[in-house]
Amino acid sequence: MTQFAANLTMLFNEVPFMERFKKAADSGFKGVEFLFPYAYSAADIKRELDQNQLKLVLHNLPAGDWDAGERGVACLPDRIEEFREGVKKAIEYATALGVKQINCLAGKAPSEIDPKLLHDTFVANLKFAADELKKVNIRLLIEPINTFDIPGFFLSKTQHAIQILSDVDSDNLFIQYDIYHAQRMEGELSKTIENNLAKIAHIQLADNPGRNEPGTGEINYAYLFKLLDDLGYEGWVGCEYKPATNTEAGLGWISTY
Repeated sequence: MTQFAANLTMLFNEVPFMERFKKAADSGFKGVEFLFPYAYSAADIKRELDQNQLKLVLHNLPAGDWDAGERGVACLPDRIEEFREGVKKAIEYATALGVKQINCLAGKAPSEIDPKLLHDTFVANLKFAADELKKVNIRLLIEPINTFDIPGFFLSKTQHAIQILSDVDSDNLFIQYDIYHAQRMEGELSKTIENNLAKIAHIQLADNPGRNEPGTGEINYAYLFKLLDDLGYEGWVGCEYKPATNTEAGLGWISTY
């Protein structure tokens, strides 16, 4: 049966971050995810996880200056040392919090830099991160993100991610498949999932248009959830959507599953 994790970056955002863990547990979630833990102490986060009997299923590597619009540094040739320091920091948090998979955001591709250099930098950084994470039994993920929401994002399609996996050639690198981003960039959701399930370690969802909860847009989530169960998908599905009104009011969709 599909396991849903509340994305605390986007859900329950009407309350302070550290209060969202209890909100998630009270709403029936057993797992949570969020973009970054680094603004808080690992001890404080662990306390909230333990008190609310929640599992943290995913967070991201540090991704540059988020408030300034950066969305990752992994493809940037002048930020390699920063990337490596970020891997170290992510391992410290993930180890303390029991996280078994970390997502790497590729970053935006500067138009003035040769695409091959961006590719080579991304691949080399992923080799390094996959090896370091494997030492502590943590999987590395990469996520294609649509270029409507984040213009210029380096990794935007599933097939590109599959090629990156091949070039990195690590048994510790997988895809984070975000259904919303995939629908915007390429469609073919069910066939893409079916053909690449062995490479997909985590799935996220939101409906389209609007990036709101399932049932508000064009994606047939009932069909996709059944497909995931039929295929034997054993990972989590992160609910990374913007509630159309508020989170509690928008959770009716989940009761069916």
